[in-house]
Amino acid sequence: MLWYWLFAIVLFMLFQSVTDVIASSPLAYSEFKELLRGGKVNEVTLAETTVSGTLKSGGLDAILPKNRAESVKCNADGLCPFNAVRVADPDLVKDLDAAHVRYFGQQHSEWLSTLLSWALPLLLLFWMWGAMAKRGGVAAGLFDVGKSRARVYMQSKTGVSFNDVAGIDEARDELMEIVDFLKSPQRYRRLGGRIPKGVLIVGPPGTGKTLLARAVAGEAGVPFFSISGSEFVEMFVGVGAARVRDMFVQAQKVAPCIIFIDELDALGRARGVAGVVGGYNEQEQTLNQLLVEMDGFDTNKGVIILGATNRPEILDPALLRPGRFDRHVALDRPDLKGRQKILQVHARDVRLAPDVDLAAVAARTPGLA
Repeated sequence: MLWYWLFAIVLFMLFQSVTDVIASSPLAYSEFKELLRGGKVNEVTLAETTVSGTLKSGGLDAILPKNRAESVKCNADGLCPFNAVRVADPDLVKDLDAAHVRYFGQQHSEWLSTLLSWALPLLLLFWMWGAMAKRGGVAAGLFDVGKSRARVYMQSKTGVSFNDVAGIDEARDELMEIVDFLKSPQRYRRLGGRIPKGVLIVGPPGTGKTLLARAVAGEAGVPFFSISGSEFVEMFVGVGAARVRDMFVQAQKVAPCIIFIDELDALGRARGVAGVVGGYNEQEQTLNQLLVEMDGFDTNKGVIILGATNRPEILDPALLRPGRFDRHVALDRPDLKGRQKILQVHARDVRLAPDVDLAAVAARTPGLA
């Protein structure tokens, strides 16, 4: 709305300046001098480039041609506003004194033109910058450099539930405790129980780590923050730590919720293994901020952190100590029954021939995920 108000103000000022000129009758400077000598000028305002004022109505046609006299418009007071372009006339003031005409000086103000000369380019620049930010270009990254890039799925909008997860029954049963806590946290609080702050889902690529995390959120019906570990680390110093802080602030506002960090090894790699020259590492600062945030929030508020990785051996030991990612859920490639259940899930909306045997198909897919 600010842009609309600025545009309206500028448009109003331009309209006012134009209407002030249109409201008065234009005269040639020679006609003005003739009217001055004829005693028809009431008062005059002298500006740098214009001469304006009022004329006495009546008898104008005796001085001006008939068509010009008829074009002069007068008001109810018998005065006729006029304006004329001023020319170099050193005797003008003497002529006004001789005719006993009251005259005023007007200092030319250039504030409007000055304002427009620097304000309009700036407004145009910010408008273009804002348009780029909306389209997600470079400007968007600069504006939101410290903001969390987590994709937020509000209640039940992950589109995934435990009915869509098959072949990993043990891991699913283990995560049902978290779902039960998010659905009825008062029961745990009444008994003095505490849910783990962080759960680390470990397994080879393609075994359903991300799917399982989304299913937990969809089953519990709570907001789901999803972000990759690599999205925290940027070329700017301090950006990763700022994004970690912002993500936890957003999560606590909508608690109970789930924060899911995919590819946790990109963020939680053990410190001191591959530091940059000079001993400073932006990735380490981001990891430190994550550790601080995990220590600083209370799980009774209903914020659960899920992490997923296929390389748990390179994670920093501080991430795996009690009070952080102290519970591990292992996923492996499904067995024969698990693969058959997965095929049944994918075949729910597919028309199959009567002779299709999913058990036979599952038996031909050993070692696949």
